[in-house]
Amino acid sequence: MAGLLFALTLLTLVVALVVFGWPLSTWMARTYTSDTDWRVERGVYRLLGVDARAEQRWPNYLRGILAISVLGVLFLYALQRLQPLLPFSLGLPAVPPGLAFNTAISFVTNTNWQSYSPEVTVGYTVQVAGLAAQNFLSAAIGIAVAIALVRGIAAKSTGTVGNVWVDLVRTITRVLLPLSLAAAVVLLATGVIQNLSGFPVVHTLTGGTATIPGGPVASQEAIKELGTNGGGFFNANSAHPFENPTGFSDLLEIVLLLLIPFALTRVFGLMVGDRRQGRAVLATMVLLFAIVLGAMAAFETAGGGTATTAAGGAMEGKEQRFGVLTSVLFATSTTLTSTGAVNSMHDSFTPLGGMVAIIDMMLGELAPGGVGSGLYGFLIVAILAVFLAGLMIGRTPSYLGKQVGGREITFVSLYILTTPAVVLIGLGLTFAIPAVAADVSSTSIANPGPHGFSEVLYAFTSAGNNNGSAFAGLSANTPWLNASLGAAMWLGRYLPIVFVLALAGSFANQEPRPTGAGMLATHRPQFVLLTAGTVLVVSALTYFPVLALGPLAEGLAS
Repeated sequence: MAGLLFALTLLTLVVALVVFGWPLSTWMARTYTSDTDWRVERGVYRLLGVDARAEQRWPNYLRGILAISVLGVLFLYALQRLQPLLPFSLGLPAVPPGLAFNTAISFVTNTNWQSYSPEVTVGYTVQVAGLAAQNFLSAAIGIAVAIALVRGIAAKSTGTVGNVWVDLVRTITRVLLPLSLAAAVVLLATGVIQNLSGFPVVHTLTGGTATIPGGPVASQEAIKELGTNGGGFFNANSAHPFENPTGFSDLLEIVLLLLIPFALTRVFGLMVGDRRQGRAVLATMVLLFAIVLGAMAAFETAGGGTATTAAGGAMEGKEQRFGVLTSVLFATSTTLTSTGAVNSMHDSFTPLGGMVAIIDMMLGELAPGGVGSGLYGFLIVAILAVFLAGLMIGRTPSYLGKQVGGREITFVSLYILTTPAVVLIGLGLTFAIPAVAADVSSTSIANPGPHGFSEVLYAFTSAGNNNGSAFAGLSANTPWLNASLGAAMWLGRYLPIVFVLALAGSFANQEPRPTGAGMLATHRPQFVLLTAGTVLVVSALTYFPVLALGPLAEGLAS
């Protein structure tokens, strides 16, 4: 019965993504190719003092991304430190400096890692004017960078990749704001709360009292999922009944976090003038999604032991209203999309099931990945696959008519190496520096041994890949982890963006070459399998040793 219900859930999810994703992709393609500005957009351009008609080369585009990101960190940090002076602060004190630094970087980089309990740490002004605002901006940056790369691939020796200010403003006004408004209304109808009630005290049936937290949850929940931001208004995240009250709201949140990343595949096909390319990208993403979903479902349903068998599955850390398979679907969707939201505790998954969640992030979160970051991450791997195929058959590799030479493959290689370096160096320093290792082992790790190692591995993998979810057994609000994870989030976000935009500029300077019979067809099943294989092999070679020290060792021992 559970299997049939899960199959129907998957079918409903696919239908919803097609029904809503098809018109959304058409609208987004028009958004980034139109020469017409809305009146409110022209007002924003005048306020910013930018020329909306000026095309930019990639260094200028990058400077705009970095400028708005640095200002975002400074603003959000100041907002947290000045919290007692703000309206709707709920009487909460200023956020401590180290935690404020970590949180500011977390939300600006689309990571939304939270080393704190939100409902008792930040008031409504910080939540709305700070965290929610950055949810919009960070999501818009990811989409803008992806669109810039697509323009570079489609360009005919123009050397330009668009206008960063136009892309950001249009993404917010034409895509994220309308979708978030509609999603918030539907979430409200399902029972997600939206108020400014603070912490009312109520009397229970037994004569006692209880404090019930409130807040503007539905509005933040909408952009949290749509922008693949993650995080939670409450500490329990999407396991909290005020954030995720019903099975319908749970499925709706999965639809929201997958909608834009999958829709962008068709946007890619439309913008390069070959819809088959978008379908090939989509097919590869779906194939990888199905592989990891099946693996995690197998590990979590198998479980082990008398208690697990009696419960009908590994129910520790999972709610009865969602069950094992729906929890697996949510976990797979969030760890494959850079969304830190959870409806069950990944720390309580079986060792091998938790390992799959870590692997999802180690794959680069490109099936379908975060909004924008999933598409440009996938295109990087597709270009690598084209290059490898060219080496095997002895031909000059090209992708959609653009030659992949030494300059281009350098940017691709740097992109692919950056995140593993950030993750593994951060992890290595944590255990290599004696004082840090002793502090982490005694203060942060609740479960010593392989599982404790897995908790720290998950933290750096989540931070470096801008996911934000966590193995909840790790206490990360310490000076070292606040600083090191903050650095991992920043480097894991912006170093890859540098290489993506540099690659976009390199492609934009090229005149497209006509495709011939001797070139690799990038819209056929062979290319889908080649690209999926490239993702799996590169990730396995990079991360297998460190997985063997943590979740794999724990799983084999259990």
